[in-house]
Amino acid sequence: MTHLQTEDELSDTALHPQQPIQTPEQFYDWFALIDRSVAHSQESHFRAHIARINAHLKTCDSVLERIDEMDSEIGSMLENWRCVEEGGRSLKEACERLLEERDKLLELTDEIETRLDYFQELDHATRMLNHPGESLVLQTDFLYMVERVDICIDFLKNHRNYKDAEIYLLRFQQCMTRAMTLIKMYFVGSLRALSGDISRRIAEKDVSSTAQLHLLYTRFRSVSAQLAPLLGELERRALAHPDELSALLNECHTAYFSTRKSLLVNRLMEEIKGLYPTRTELVEFTRAGCTYLKQLCTDESNLYHEFFNSGEDLLYQYLENLCDYLYDDLRPLILHEPRITALCEVCTVLQALMVMDVSVLSDIPDDDVDELQLDLHEGSKKDPRRLHMSQLLQMVLQDAQTRLFFKAQSMIQSDIRHFTPKPEDIAYPEILHERRLPPTTNELREKDITRPVFNLPSIDKKDTWYPPLQKTVWILSQLHDFVKPMIFEDIAQEAVALCHQSLVAASDLIKLRNTNMSVLDANLFLIRHLLILNELMEKLYLAQREAERNSESVGVTGGIICSSLQVPVTMSRLGPPTNKTSTLFPETLFTTLGIPRADGNLQGIKSGVDHELRRACEDVIAHCSTTLCQPLHDWTNRVREYTPTPSGKATFVENEDWAKQSVAEELDKNFQQVIEQSLHLNINQIWLYLEDDRMVNVLMSHIIDRIGDEYTAFRNVIWGMYAGQLNQALLTPMDLQQRLKHVCGGDIGS
Repeated sequence: MTHLQTEDELSDTALHPQQPIQTPEQFYDWFALIDRSVAHSQESHFRAHIARINAHLKTCDSVLERIDEMDSEIGSMLENWRCVEEGGRSLKEACERLLEERDKLLELTDEIETRLDYFQELDHATRMLNHPGESLVLQTDFLYMVERVDICIDFLKNHRNYKDAEIYLLRFQQCMTRAMTLIKMYFVGSLRALSGDISRRIAEKDVSSTAQLHLLYTRFRSVSAQLAPLLGELERRALAHPDELSALLNECHTAYFSTRKSLLVNRLMEEIKGLYPTRTELVEFTRAGCTYLKQLCTDESNLYHEFFNSGEDLLYQYLENLCDYLYDDLRPLILHEPRITALCEVCTVLQALMVMDVSVLSDIPDDDVDELQLDLHEGSKKDPRRLHMSQLLQMVLQDAQTRLFFKAQSMIQSDIRHFTPKPEDIAYPEILHERRLPPTTNELREKDITRPVFNLPSIDKKDTWYPPLQKTVWILSQLHDFVKPMIFEDIAQEAVALCHQSLVAASDLIKLRNTNMSVLDANLFLIRHLLILNELMEKLYLAQREAERNSESVGVTGGIICSSLQVPVTMSRLGPPTNKTSTLFPETLFTTLGIPRADGNLQGIKSGVDHELRRACEDVIAHCSTTLCQPLHDWTNRVREYTPTPSGKATFVENEDWAKQSVAEELDKNFQQVIEQSLHLNINQIWLYLEDDRMVNVLMSHIIDRIGDEYTAFRNVIWGMYAGQLNQALLTPMDLQQRLKHVCGGDIGS
């Protein structure tokens, strides 16, 4: 305000004319000055505001200029920072590349060094192998060196493109061969020294068996811990390089077996000779000799496996050579043994030794060997190092089985086919009344051994059998467990067929005795023995079927039978006869006897036996009924066939002398007496031969029916004659049945 007042005062002063106004122009000038002054005074605050605004604008322009300068400086700084960042990144990448190159160089250096190690190992191996003395193989670094050489050989074989690889490979292989040769030489030398020391000690006097066992086995086991690792390396290398090293391993095997054989042969021969004074019997000699060999082979196998892990074939060849010393003495005894049971027991002993695991055999007493029934092949693949006695005793068993087969064939021909019965052999029924006396102590007899499959119902009375039947059952029972099924089946067919022929021939000889009971005795003899023969064939058939089922389920295709089959024979339930027609009677009789039909390879032979059995049963029934009813039958047929004489007179059959009432009464009386005597005697004879309630009841039922049919025909003829005077005296069918059953003494048909 002060400033404005000052300007107003100054302007007021300036507006006053300095000189008086004299003219209009001066007035106009003064007035214009006043007018401008007024206008200026009115616009002064606007001009002041504009001045302030201009000052602010200048300040803003100055600030903008400074901002532009700072923006330029910041852009320059950012550009410089970017240049620094790019330079740092380039430097980092360059450093990383340098580090990668350094790592690659280090890795390449390591790889080169690693590969050079394989080549440099040759110098170390060569220096070690040039070390004098065989004790080199015992040094701790030797096996490590061998392992390194083996690794180098594998490496060079896989990198044959390396420079001088073939040359180094050849030299490494030479080093390996030299190392394995040193092992072989040390092993052979150790065996030679050990063998010499043991031989010298054994040759001394008064060396006990325990001391000999100690020298032969404990001394060898004492060096096995030192030699086994070396031999293991040789075996492993020979397996990997068979062309170069298998010959060295074979030399070790040969040296070992030669050393063991030279030490054992004399002792083995002495042991075998020592069996003769006390083991003269074949079975005992076989048992003792094979048991000793089993133990010897087991010890040798265990000792061998303490040194070696391979060469099983060579081991069994060596053990077979040891077994040959016993086999040379045992084979002639087997081939000259006349007794089948002795041969069977020899087979049993050999099979027991063949099928049992060595560890199991050592825990089982010798008395139980005969009862062993095991699978020959079961468990053979569980432990390849386990000793298999079957490979060692197979030839002896084959000889025993061959001798057994031919001896059985010879006995079938001599004792069955060409059997000539003595009078006492066919002295039936005397043989059934009393058993034969037992053999004297001085008589050499075969041992009685019956297998379960041949356990026939009447086996306890086999002394009453016809000798060829006894021999048939006995021979087949001996062969059943010791020959192959197909061979046994052929022998069984031959033996059964020849036995059947022999029984028929014996029956014919009994008929020729011309006694009252000879025909009945012959037929009952045949029925008795054919039933046993039929039962035998049925059991053989069932055993064959069971063996086939077992073979299909287990997958066994053949071999020695190692188990007996005990299969019960099932027969159909017997019932009373229902057919009264004689033409159909034989077939119905055979069915009611409960004899099943056979299938398979024995069909033809069994059909012949069935036919012969049917015929014999019909003959027995006909004989028992004919002796009683023949007079009635003849008289009845004569009455039925009667024709009056051509005299023209009416005549009746009752008027004939042979048809008078007294004759008919006599026939009926005699018939009733014969029932009490002859029929009772025949029935007792049937019981004596057959001794089987079911079989006897079947036969008696048919006999009673046959007698009833004949008497009914006689009664029907009498019923219309003599004006019925004899009707009361005749037996009714019911009375006749009751009387016949009473005479037969049982519940027939019940």
